[in-house]
Formats: sequence, structure tokens, C-alpha cells
Amino acid sequence: MSNIKRYLPLLVIAGLVIGIQLLVTLTGQKFYLTQLTMSAYYTIVIIGLCMLMGYAGQISLGHAGFFAIGGYVSAALTTADFYPLAHSCIGGLLVKIGWMSLGKDPYGATIANINPWLAFFAAIAVTIVIAYLIGMPVLRLKGHYLAMATLGFGSIIYKFVLGTRVFGGADGISNVPAFGLTAGLSVSGSMNARVSNYYIAWFLVLLAALLMHNLVNSRAGRALRSIHGNEEAAAAMGIDTARYKLNLFVVSAVFAAVAGIFLTHYNGGIGPSEASIMKSVRYVAIVAMGGMSNLWGAILASVTLNFLSLRGYFGSYDEAVFGSILVLVMLFAPNGILMKVDWLKRKLKK
Repeated sequence: MSNIKRYLPLLVIAGLVIGIQLLVTLTGQKFYLTQLTMSAYYTIVIIGLCMLMGYAGQISLGHAGFFAIGGYVSAALTTADFYPLAHSCIGGLLVKIGWMSLGKDPYGATIANINPWLAFFAAIAVTIVIAYLIGMPVLRLKGHYLAMATLGFGSIIYKFVLGTRVFGGADGISNVPAFGLTAGLSVSGSMNARVSNYYIAWFLVLLAALLMHNLVNSRAGRALRSIHGNEEAAAAMGIDTARYKLNLFVVSAVFAAVAGIFLTHYNGGIGPSEASIMKSVRYVAIVAMGGMSNLWGAILASVTLNFLSLRGYFGSYDEAVFGSILVLVMLFAPNGILMKVDWLKRKLKK
């Protein structure tokens, strides 16, 4: 019974996911599934950032950079022509095991493309290396110094993808192929695969939430909570605070990269706006609204705000809305809107 109660929020989310899909399908509004699918991928970033901010006490304004690293590396590898490599020993082996495929371009010339799965692992590996290299010096900082350092990292990534020809410059990368999974399922923007893509995205959200929920309730989670409460006291008790913070930073970066990879294949492309500073501010604003240590509140805030944004309800004031949310939450509800509601309920009962 206790296990069921522990995972009840996950079951509720799964029920809502199924219910929403059935509702929009029966009412002939399946077009909503596109924005809900994209919101799901952005929510994966939020889950990782919620853990980093809420349990390790580390504010990151550079997570859009990790999102872009995942998306751009996967997009570049799956759209580039590796035909000259196909005749080498390594290329021949990749073709044999199915991690490189031969095909024809629109002009009839033979080309060789990297399988999305190989691109996926390459993008994750690049993300892990960069996250470790950035995290080791940056996580020694605290407060606004840490925020400024991660902001600088995000700016570097944005300028890098914007000014690099292989990443398409200001136009980004288009014509990214579908990401074939298994049993005929693939991540793509195909209209016929709208429902399956919706469930794939939300399965990944639930998987990410499950992993983080289990982490919070593990020995490592208790160590992270102690670090957030009082880092000096945690260190005095023998907890390797630097190692825990660095590892969680890397895990959080991987979550962002995974979201970037799958959303890039879903959209069929990626542009430099995904690496912009305002994207990182948006992620922080959503986590702050949902509650920095409230995983379920962060998921709810992410789905709601991202869906409204993607549907265009904020119009040209989109960035201003998220900036205002961050300021207002920090002023009046620093623990999140849901925590503020619970506090008001307790006050009214008294």
C-alpha cells in the first residue's frame, strides 16, 4: 500500500495523459497533441533542472545550452554525408551493423548517413564531457556567481551554434530524419504518427520523473537534501558535497540533451533560438513557479506554461511573460505557487 501511495502521482499523470489524448481525439482536436508532445520534451529539461535547483541548490542559467548540444550534435551527424568514410574499415563496419546507411540524394548521388541511435550516443557522450568540464570549476561557485558562470556558458553555446557553418548558422539545421525506435515506432513530425509520438514523449517524461523520484528517496537523495539545507554541515558529516553536486549537474545536463535530441527529430530540425539565454530563463522560471523541490509542481507548471506558449497565447509578450513570472515568484512565492497555496490553506484553517 505504501508503494502505491509513493508512486500515486506518477499514476495520476499517466491517467491524465491517456485521458487528454482520448478527449482531443474524440472532439476532433488532435492538433493539440503536437504542442502537448513538444511540451513533454521541454518538461524533461524541467525535471532535471528541478533536481539540480531544488535538491543540490545549484542555479543554472545554461541548460538551454545542453539542450542545444544534444539537438545540434544529433542533427549534424544524421544529416551529414559520410560517404567517403563508408569505404574505410570503420565505415564498412558501421554499415554492416546498421549504424550507417547508404542512400541517394535528390540528384541521384550515393550518400551515407549515420543512424540516429549512433548520433544519440555521440550527443550524450559530448554532453557528459562538456558538463564535467564546465561543472568541475563552476560548481565551486555559489549564489549569483554560479548563475553568472552558467549564464556565460549558455552565451558561448548560443554564439557558437549561431556562427558555425556546420550547424547552419542563423538558419539552423533542417531535414533531420525520423528517429526509429523499435516495433515500427519512430520519433518524427508525421501527421499519421501524431498519437504514437505523443505517447513516446510522455513515456519519456514519466521515465524521467520515476528516475528522479527514486533518486530523491534514495541515500543519494538524502545527501542532496542535506547539501541543500546546509552544505557546510553536510560536509562536516562526511558527505562529499562536490562529487554529489557535480554528478547531479551532469545528470541534469543529460536530461536536457535527451530532450533536445528527441525534440529535434520530432520537429525535423533545430535553430539557434533553442540555445538562447531566454530559453534558460524560461526553464528557471518554470521550476521556480512549480517549486524548486516540488517535482510534481514543476511538471504541472511546465506542461501548462509551455503549452500556452506554443499555442501562441502570450503572443509577442512571450519572453516578457516568463521574465515576469520569475520575478513575481521570487518576490511572493519563492517556494513555488503550489507550496504557497498549501500555506494559505493552512492559514485559513487556523
